Amino acid sequence: MAPTSTPDSTATTPSVSDSAELVAPYGTGAGAAAQSTAAKSTKAIPSTAPKVRTHHLRAAKEAGEKFAMLTAYDQYTAQIFDEAGIEVLLIGDSASNNVLGNETSLPITLDEMIIFSRAVTAGAKRALIVADLPFGSYEQSPEQAIASSVRLMKEGLVHAVKMEGGAYYAPTVKALTQAGIPVMAHIGFTPQSEHTLGGYRVQGRGELAQTLIDDAVALEEAGVFCVLMEMVPATTAAAIDAAISVPTVGIGAGKETTGQVLVWQDMAGLRTGKMAKFVKQYAQMRTVLADAATEFADEVRSGTFPGPEHTF
Repeated sequence: MAPTSTPDSTATTPSVSDSAELVAPYGTGAGAAAQSTAAKSTKAIPSTAPKVRTHHLRAAKEAGEKFAMLTAYDQYTAQIFDEAGIEVLLIGDSASNNVLGNETSLPITLDEMIIFSRAVTAGAKRALIVADLPFGSYEQSPEQAIASSVRLMKEGLVHAVKMEGGAYYAPTVKALTQAGIPVMAHIGFTPQSEHTLGGYRVQGRGELAQTLIDDAVALEEAGVFCVLMEMVPATTAAAIDAAISVPTVGIGAGKETTGQVLVWQDMAGLRTGKMAKFVKQYAQMRTVLADAATEFADEVRSGTFPGPEHTF
């Protein structure tokens, strides 16, 4: 296995056997409810833990356990997913497609990502919250990446950032982690590079598998706490997971990763049309909402709503 980080950061990384997290010594904000510390549990991510931290994800991998990750872009879905026990929430630049109606993730801005991040962090209390660095916010230099990430953490109140790209961005990752910014890497198919990659194509087949493995190792050495792999053959993803000690997350990358992530509108059936092969729909929310809106409109037109019970 490759080194997990720099010597300094390795020395301070909490382990599975660490005692429960203490109450925040500097206060938790005027409106924060009191929370108890995590109880002892055989699970790597205790359901009673006040907050999911990056070391909980690593503990899950070490224990051979899994964790779930979903996108969220507003307070209500964030609250629902948080209460359902989803360990990681991602404010993805996929908000560009799924909220703002753009054809790709490229148009979304850092300012827009901050707005979505602030909404999610208002709704979720336990999950680890990660925000994407949008296209154009980090490529210029490590300094630009730090400035953008600081804004996401200070204004958006997220806990970590996700950045697309391979070994080329290892120096940027190192600069971010040294600045106190946790980084999740994103390799394989990287949507921000869709024009360079020639569209939505599986990455890491055949001889190119080793390139992705090398990317993951370099990013781990630079200090990432997790590696997300998108549209990667299952065998390649398994090899990457075995080559690094930090946890991995898959989306179209087989079942050997520590975690799995889906866009929530895909998962819940809010979006229609052809779904990617890796999508499983667990509900049909579009039908539920359409039926509710239709019934509301019918009752308004017929005079049934509002009734006496809705009237002052």
